[in-house]
Amino acid sequence: MDTKKQCHFCLANTREIDYKDIESLKLFLDGHARIIKHKKSAVCSLHQRKLSTAIKRARFMALLPFVMG
Repeated sequence: MDTKKQCHFCLANTREIDYKDIESLKLFLDGHARIIKHKKSAVCSLHQRKLSTAIKRARFMALLPFVMG
């Protein structure tokens, strides 16, 4: 039985990932504010690249922390 997870963004039919949507971006950060790998979060490679760009933009705009101590 192959229970492969589906991409969260593909299921929601999301084209763009907004860097201002902090609550949805926090779902893909671990306890130390690092980006969760696509194998663990089950996000496809296309959306993983868009997700990491959105998280990095949110960090630069001071909406998300770079590290959590």
